[in-house]
Amino acid sequence: MKEISRKKFLRTFGSIVAGGAVAGMSGALLKKKMDVATVVPAAVGDNTADDGFLSPYKQIASFAAQGKIEAFEQHDGKLYVATAGVVSVYDDYGQLQQHMNVGEASVRDMAVGTEGIYLLRPSSIHVYSHSGEPVRQWEACSELSDYCSFALSEAFVFVTDRENKNICTYTHNGNFVKFIDSPNRFIIPSLTFGVAYVNGRLYCSNSGRHQVEVYTPDGIYIDAFGAHGLKPGAFCGCCNPVHLTCTSTGEIITSEKGAPRISCYGADGKFHNLLLDRKALGGGYAAYEAKIHHDKLFVAGSDRVTVFQYDELLASAGTCGGCRLDCGLRKA
Repeated sequence: MKEISRKKFLRTFGSIVAGGAVAGMSGALLKKKMDVATVVPAAVGDNTADDGFLSPYKQIASFAAQGKIEAFEQHDGKLYVATAGVVSVYDDYGQLQQHMNVGEASVRDMAVGTEGIYLLRPSSIHVYSHSGEPVRQWEACSELSDYCSFALSEAFVFVTDRENKNICTYTHNGNFVKFIDSPNRFIIPSLTFGVAYVNGRLYCSNSGRHQVEVYTPDGIYIDAFGAHGLKPGAFCGCCNPVHLTCTSTGEIITSEKGAPRISCYGADGKFHNLLLDRKALGGGYAAYEAKIHHDKLFVAGSDRVTVFQYDELLASAGTCGGCRLDCGLRKA
């Protein structure tokens, strides 16, 4: 296993203190027969909500995870689902392909890249190979950190810190680069500090202000969009949006709690369409986490992953059908 220097930062004085080597990690690939997940084909049913909203997506499948889902990611045609102590890998239709033991500590978020699987814990980041072997880990750059979400760019790992109300930037090797502070001041009442990176832009939720803020990879503030409200195109409740993700063509997908819904915005922050409402998602109050692959929308909630597919007939009856954008959500 590769070792890196542990660094602690005394932010009050702006100094950096070198530390000892990072301890070893467990996480070898479990040697056992892979069971096939139970995939439940879903009936199309009634996609219309009480307010007349018609989702452009129909549910095509649903499968149970190994337990309560802690984190969820989609990469290169595979679904990565973190439950207590385990990361399970599925194909797009829920067929189980691999189990990896990643230790018992809880996982806040997960990102997958060509180099491996990155797991975010409340005060540390752990990297595993795609076969489940530990590669490296590093601790938070503040002893008071309470990490919430993270995103990868080609050069950096961006981590949102609920406690310190900032975004911490690292290299992929775990070296601290800088803090990103909001000129509007981040207000984060709970674990609702989502972040996503696409096409050279960093998007993060300033959930207490009901906005999404936009930065360059160097942390330069560009703009913000969003407002408080109940109608589609606004963010309701005390702190929304919770989760952010992006399409390959740069659309921003937001997920809200309270009255759960998933919406689509342009890279410029212009509201495009509501994609899934509370009824289509299955109810409840917690935010669902969404990931995208071609024309499929994968949604994780509680202990299940549900697969939705774009449907031209359904879309033609709603606002999504009138959209003329070259949208990655419609591409098969």
